[in-house]
Amino acid sequence: MKIVRSLIAAAVALSAAGVALADINVGVVISLTGPGSGLGIPTQNQLKLFPKEIAGEKVNLIVLDDASDPGKGVSNTRRLITEDHVDVIFGSVLTPVAGAMAPVAAENKTLQIAASPVGVPPGQDHWLFRLPQGNEVMAHAMFQHMKKQGVKTIGFLGYTDAYGELWLKAATAQAEKDGMKIVGVERFARTDTSVTAQALKLTSANPDAMLVVASGSGAAMPEKAIVERGYKGKIYQTHAAATPDLMRIGGKDVEGTYVVSGPAFVGDTLPENHPSKKVATDFVTRYDKAYGAGSRSQFAGHAYDFAIVMEKIVPVALKKAKPGTPEFRSALRDAMETMGRTIFAHGVMNWSKDDHWGYTNDTGVMLEVKDGKFVVAK
Repeated sequence: MKIVRSLIAAAVALSAAGVALADINVGVVISLTGPGSGLGIPTQNQLKLFPKEIAGEKVNLIVLDDASDPGKGVSNTRRLITEDHVDVIFGSVLTPVAGAMAPVAAENKTLQIAASPVGVPPGQDHWLFRLPQGNEVMAHAMFQHMKKQGVKTIGFLGYTDAYGELWLKAATAQAEKDGMKIVGVERFARTDTSVTAQALKLTSANPDAMLVVASGSGAAMPEKAIVERGYKGKIYQTHAAATPDLMRIGGKDVEGTYVVSGPAFVGDTLPENHPSKKVATDFVTRYDKAYGAGSRSQFAGHAYDFAIVMEKIVPVALKKAKPGTPEFRSALRDAMETMGRTIFAHGVMNWSKDDHWGYTNDTGVMLEVKDGKFVVAK
């Protein structure tokens, strides 16, 4: 009798294991602590609204904190692949962390969908796709606005890491194209608590506009330093600063700041003919209902779009393989390149074999801080 019971128990255990293997496991690596937490926390908030089931399969989200550290991002990625056997990885919200994760995901042939505009050497993004708009796309929108404002000279104050470097490259190319000139370049680390010296050098050059390249809660500090040095020109920030933290920390010093963003952030105020109007409004409505009016962010929007991606590629991949297998992971990656034109909260996406960014130059939306809130800039 005991033997029969043991056999039944073993059969039940094996059956349960079979069900577990059929689940779709999604690894998430985001910054919940450290300088990037202002980006990671709203991302996590949106992921709490993620579908529990896709195409009839249960979805498990395994969320790990990278602590805003590339090394931690790498170790988290290895754990998700070797221990949790995830089918896809989402993250990180920080460019340096996502960049460090990419080789590990590629080595293990696991699809990585980045939540930051990470750049990798040409030909090394076979397993990497990006949800945020590329810096070139956002620089296009920003510099078009600068042209309307009559800007001719620009001061650059940005991170020393990959995000700052990629933006400097994009801004330099766009400035040259649009007949503008970057007259001063100063850099600072994410962990720096003061940029007084850099701000003094840039304000002394007195450019028509300043471009601050920082993210989340860290975006307010450099701008405050510029304003406190007496700068009276226009100040621009990148899409990594499109969070409520900019106003919460910056206060009156960030009034009038121009911030480039994806359309998701202002979905409810987009024109009716905007292709993302319906989807972006749905994101804003759901997020604000769950977490409070005006609490949405650029990065929460990327997490919303991630769900759209999964709901589109999972049914395609399931026709070729079962979750938990190398074949399924490969099928997910292939489906990314062939999913075709897709409306996201953040714009129209069309990934392809040769383009793992997907957005066009009309994606960026210019915002302005007015009375402590983001509004569409004129």
